[in-house]
Amino acid sequence: MTDISKHLLLERFYAHCDSRPNALYMTQPTDHGIETYTFAQVLEQAQLMAAHLRAQEFDAGSKIAIISKNCAHFIMADLAIWMTGHVSVALYPTLQADTIDYILKHSDAKYIFVGKLDTFDNVKAGLPEGLPGVSLPLAPAESPFPFWDEVTSGLEPIAERPVREADDHALIIYTSGSTGQPKGVLHSFRTITVPTIGLAKDLSLGTEDRGLSYLPLAHGMDRWLSECLSLYAGSQLFFAQSLDTFVADLNRARPTLFVSVPRLWLKFQLGVFKKMPPKKLNRLLKLPIISGIVKKKVLKNLGLDSVRFAGSGSAPIPAELISWYRNLGLELLEGYGMSENFNYSHITKPGRGRAGYIGHPYDDVECKLSEEGEILVKSPGTMLGYYKQPDLTAEVMTEDGFLKTGDRGEIDSDGRLRITGRVKELFKTSKGKYVAPAPIENLINNDPNIELSMVTGSGQAKTYAVVQLAEDLLPKLNNPGEKERITRELEALLHSVNGQIEEFERMGFIVIGSTRWTIDDGHLTPTMKIRRNKIEDLYASQVNDFYAAGKSVIWE
Repeated sequence: MTDISKHLLLERFYAHCDSRPNALYMTQPTDHGIETYTFAQVLEQAQLMAAHLRAQEFDAGSKIAIISKNCAHFIMADLAIWMTGHVSVALYPTLQADTIDYILKHSDAKYIFVGKLDTFDNVKAGLPEGLPGVSLPLAPAESPFPFWDEVTSGLEPIAERPVREADDHALIIYTSGSTGQPKGVLHSFRTITVPTIGLAKDLSLGTEDRGLSYLPLAHGMDRWLSECLSLYAGSQLFFAQSLDTFVADLNRARPTLFVSVPRLWLKFQLGVFKKMPPKKLNRLLKLPIISGIVKKKVLKNLGLDSVRFAGSGSAPIPAELISWYRNLGLELLEGYGMSENFNYSHITKPGRGRAGYIGHPYDDVECKLSEEGEILVKSPGTMLGYYKQPDLTAEVMTEDGFLKTGDRGEIDSDGRLRITGRVKELFKTSKGKYVAPAPIENLINNDPNIELSMVTGSGQAKTYAVVQLAEDLLPKLNNPGEKERITRELEALLHSVNGQIEEFERMGFIVIGSTRWTIDDGHLTPTMKIRRNKIEDLYASQVNDFYAAGKSVIWE
């Protein structure tokens, strides 16, 4: 194996602290203003907390949990955990109490950091009795644990700078549990560092780069993009305060690296259209001198004028949307990966993208398809295994070391990968044909009227979709003619989507669900993926009525 001992994350962080101690590292908005932290300040805080953790005398390699929205002290806590020889276990701050209880017990957590939360109720109900912990500075006032400054007051920071071996356990990422109990994806410092080196190389990332951390740090994606990349490259990291302040946070950060999901890229576009109608914008973009001014103004208003790498993931992005951003001077590049390989699988190379495809494997990643069409990936970021579940680990690994992704795919002649659905999501119609719902849902979700969709119809002659209307439409539903307008447009959408799929996949109707699917009620995972079985159960008693209605669009 390649010797990466000098390039592991702790060593890289220490190097930045030595060479640029007073350089700004993290910027944290709070209810009382903006707080900033230099590399030297982050090191001191981490060493102080490391002194506190040492005093607890946990066995080496103990699991220490963090449940918090993204914030600067999340990363400081991670550093302290690593400095004291322990393993970090992050939990989504939106989890239900029973799942919090399950993860904390399954991971054998000895301690917990409780941080920034929208509500403390679920966390409080999910904490195992007697579990000790610390409250991060932005934690709710009702947190039962002493706060960071209280436990570090009077302590001397540890004097040394501890390092870890490449194959030491670093962190456990619990999957979102869309098909059952969450599984603990165990990673070493090697399996999180090599992907970080690879991405930093591909992006030519340096100390002048800036990122905005807003995707959940408990998920592998932002742990990689925000925490690991900034520790490795010494780039600046900004945090978002809330959904309401997101545009202001984005404008403060002026990120050079920005990754999001198709839905947010679409919302950005719709926000532009509210200020300037598409026809007018298109006309201005065709005028030689004015075009450049307009492009700069639009991107600046979005806070994206400094972006040199714009990424999109989690779902396919429409070719029209890619083209629209490219016309503004922003090339959206898609990527693909999983918690199980620390997101290090595929990336679209600049100038080599193809609509509907998610790019090529990284240089040190191998990809192939099984006889059944399942995507198999061998990556240096592949997990050590599912924590305490060797049987499940064996199920997802081939004998020659490839990870079974669970996704079906196609590879074109240039080596680009296209995802065609999930292996286990296939369902059979009454005609005996198997349908992959994900590609159809992606077509539906591209419509600005739609927030989310689920395509189903097992055992039926025709498939159908249940959709959630875009949130901005909800207050308008009582306006005269609004429901009629939406009905007409969804009828046109149904016709359009059916024209792009096979005859046996075509939908008979679209149902507009009246119940909002949320993380709290279990219909969505913390990463906003739909839980099919839960949603199908929600509408099970109405399915016969849906088919009997004989309408192409049904309001539940």
